Amino acid sequence: MVSLYGKTLSELKSIVDAEGLPSFTANQIADWMYHHHAESIDEMTNLSKKNREILAAKYIVGLTKPERVSESADGTKKYLFLVGSNRYIEAAYIPESDRATLCVSSQSGCKMGCLFCMTARQGFQGNLAAGEILNQLRSIPEFTRVTNIVYMGMGEPFDNLENVMKSLEILTSKWGMGWSARRITVSTIGLIPAIKQYIVQTSCHLAISLHTPFDEERRMLMPIQNVYPIADVIAELKKYRFSDHRRLSFEYIMFDGLNDTPRHVKELVRLLNGLTCRINLIRFHPIPNSPLHTSPDERIFQFRDLLTAKGIFTTIRASRGQDIQAACGLLSTKALQEKGRK
Repeated sequence: MVSLYGKTLSELKSIVDAEGLPSFTANQIADWMYHHHAESIDEMTNLSKKNREILAAKYIVGLTKPERVSESADGTKKYLFLVGSNRYIEAAYIPESDRATLCVSSQSGCKMGCLFCMTARQGFQGNLAAGEILNQLRSIPEFTRVTNIVYMGMGEPFDNLENVMKSLEILTSKWGMGWSARRITVSTIGLIPAIKQYIVQTSCHLAISLHTPFDEERRMLMPIQNVYPIADVIAELKKYRFSDHRRLSFEYIMFDGLNDTPRHVKELVRLLNGLTCRINLIRFHPIPNSPLHTSPDERIFQFRDLLTAKGIFTTIRASRGQDIQAACGLLSTKALQEKGRK
């Protein structure tokens, strides 16, 4: 059976044409799935019974519930989804006073090999289909409370560009979920060809994983530096216009003694000169057997203040869900290990 959830309107039109159904049936299916949140073809009652039977012979909506959930004392929830028969992905629901953010995964595992990332240790297991990305939103109990989505979970979104772009099309189109692009942020470690396509074809916010402005340090942390050096990424970004309507931010995990000195502030200011952007400082969530440690809070605050004094809007992201292994990859790695022992 083929899942319909995650199909774009053009893909749905191809399906109904192949089945000999009226062309307007594609719009009806999209309306039922993305506006009325139907979970079965039988719920699509403005389709004739015969046409529903034709569809049901080959297709299902294809939503799947999470396998388990862990809830933090701070209200953060980590959902674990089974993909296929033996892969796991995670989504983190993060409620705040004025918003609720869902962090979604785009791949199971990852091939990028970042030193600080638990997902990287799993290796690459597969890309998620657009429906599997959107299912992380649609199938959690807090679905209607989510106000913002960030593609910052497992995997590198721009290494799965086709399916990420399809999911964004469904999220933001009038025939889809109708979300504002200003409620969506996609994070990347800096795949330049995909960045170009994303900027031109969407209006969603963009986040770049930076973590150090120095070439050798970044190469040690992130092997992608060998392919797309951060200086080249910044040079590409300077070709485009960013603002509050289309925000550019840089993610900067603070590592004790590695990237948290005034020297790094000075180089960041030089590197980002001419860009309208912000920097988000992030405490490192420890992962097993890592040589890295988070910077002390006093140094993080000092780092923020130095950047702010230089005119770069800088925030410190609140640490959430540390008591439930909220760092990407920890929960799914545990699930994989449990499965391997059975």
